[in-house]
Amino acid sequence: MTKLNLLKKLLPGFLPIFIFIAVDEIWGTIAGIIFAIAFGIIYLIFNYIKEKKIDKFVIADTSLIIILGGISIVLKNDTFFKLKPAFVETILVAILGYSGFSSNNIILKMTSHYVKGVEFNNLQIKQITRNLKVLFFIFLIHTILIYYSVYFMSDEGWAFISGALFYIIFAVFFIFEYVRTRLFTDTSVEYLPVIDEKGNFIKKETRKNVHNGSKLLHPVVHLHFIVDNKILLQKRSKNKKIMPGKWDTSVGGHVSFGESIEESLLRETSEEVGVRNFNYKFFKQYIWESDIEREMVFSFICFDNKDFACSKTEIEECKFWSKKEIEKNRDKKIFTPNFLIEFDILVKNQILK
Repeated sequence: MTKLNLLKKLLPGFLPIFIFIAVDEIWGTIAGIIFAIAFGIIYLIFNYIKEKKIDKFVIADTSLIIILGGISIVLKNDTFFKLKPAFVETILVAILGYSGFSSNNIILKMTSHYVKGVEFNNLQIKQITRNLKVLFFIFLIHTILIYYSVYFMSDEGWAFISGALFYIIFAVFFIFEYVRTRLFTDTSVEYLPVIDEKGNFIKKETRKNVHNGSKLLHPVVHLHFIVDNKILLQKRSKNKKIMPGKWDTSVGGHVSFGESIEESLLRETSEEVGVRNFNYKFFKQYIWESDIEREMVFSFICFDNKDFACSKTEIEECKFWSKKEIEKNRDKKIFTPNFLIEFDILVKNQILK
């Protein structure tokens, strides 16, 4: 999920106060309260119809407007109400700080709860944590400015700092992140995790450097689709640097830096044979070594009868093979040695008969 999509999910909770600030500047405090409450009610009804749940954040924000706005009107003193954005942002700063600097990331937990289906890999979590720390310091300064504007600046200055400046800060931050990601991150270089023989992460290294004979151990995933006692094999593209044109496991690929084994398995299966949402089980873990590389293989099996759409860019051909057909052609050197090792284990355990 991109930062922009995440912001769209969380922003409605802040909108009542932004609406109040805009209307208050034009028509006054009472009009601002009415418009903010009206928006809160309309959004709650719309969200309930769409999501079948009540947005408690919008309720809390709207209620705080009513309470502080009411106090301001009764006491004929808008200081209480001017402090409202500072109170809200103080809470936001506390959440950002706690999420960014502790092991208990509240914002990630909230995102997983409210935005169903979103998942983050380890690299994305590190990036999000870094951004939370940056946002903590940015909004800490902004909150201090709001408190200062309440007591030492004009109404116009307070309105700008509490409202427009908030949008400007968000815009500048996301533009900076976009430019930094697009211009200063070399997306053409693929990084792989280097691990020890127990599977513990050591460092990241480029794909080129783990395939240059360095024998740096790195993880890969394999998946065998077995349907009606036949196994799906893919014929590797002739453009592959390793084992071009050989018949190989149904799915096979490297685990990228920042990915989990499961994330890599799901991604590779989707990319190579077009299958998603399948049932699989762990089969075998072992270390495979060739002349140019050393891999820790995590192998899985799937017995689902799926519609396969093999990638035309990565795979030359896909087809099902029986045990007898593979044994008959074994000596023709048309299979990868890595696959034949796993084939023997499948046969030995009577998984493939």
